[in-house]
Amino acid sequence: MEDALITYRGTVYPWHCDHMGHMNVMWYVGKFDEATWNLFACLGLTPSYLRDSDRGMVAVEQHVSYKREVVAGDVVFIRSWVLEVREKVLRFSHEMINSESQEVAAVTELTGVHIDRSARKSSPFPESVLDRARVLAQRPATSRS
Repeated sequence: MEDALITYRGTVYPWHCDHMGHMNVMWYVGKFDEATWNLFACLGLTPSYLRDSDRGMVAVEQHVSYKREVVAGDVVFIRSWVLEVREKVLRFSHEMINSESQEVAAVTELTGVHIDRSARKSSPFPESVLDRARVLAQRPATSRS
């Protein structure tokens, strides 16, 4: 697992579950969203950077694959990879793992764009963010399912 960043750890609570008894899709997406902000912080896209520079990140594409159910009481973690880095665009992936069984519960791939919030237009990443993202994009991805 040394090839991925752990970007989230949490528990499935009963209120996360639907009438089928497993975690509802909205909570998978919510946990992936929390992992996204942790990944961004690792890249230097911290809350203070986004506020102070009037920048933001917007999702332009997301694909989710559900592999195994998780239910109330399950403990999960998410590991993340940077897949592609461009001047204004970041493509990345998250994998949700059941901590006890080590089974992959879900996988998502997202594309995000760095924006100038005032101009409401895409904006180049700072060089320091690009450098860090490029380093992470070079990490092997052998653990991904």
